[in-house]
Amino acid sequence: MPDQDHAELRLQVARLRQEHEDYDVAINAMIQTGCDALRIQRMKKKKLSIKDRITSIEDQVIPDIIA
Repeated sequence: MPDQDHAELRLQVARLRQEHEDYDVAINAMIQTGCDALRIQRMKKKKLSIKDRITSIEDQVIPDIIA
């Protein structure tokens, strides 16, 4: 994989990590204010989806080496 592709994937991972952190902060704020449990659950599901995308991209960047 060319270096430019690696750089783009790393940038995408950085953006997704920031989005994941933003969701974490938002969820904690919703819990503090006593927001509707269904809305909190939906936010958690979106946060998990972002984490899955991060993992998928990292798997593309870091080769799976079997020792």
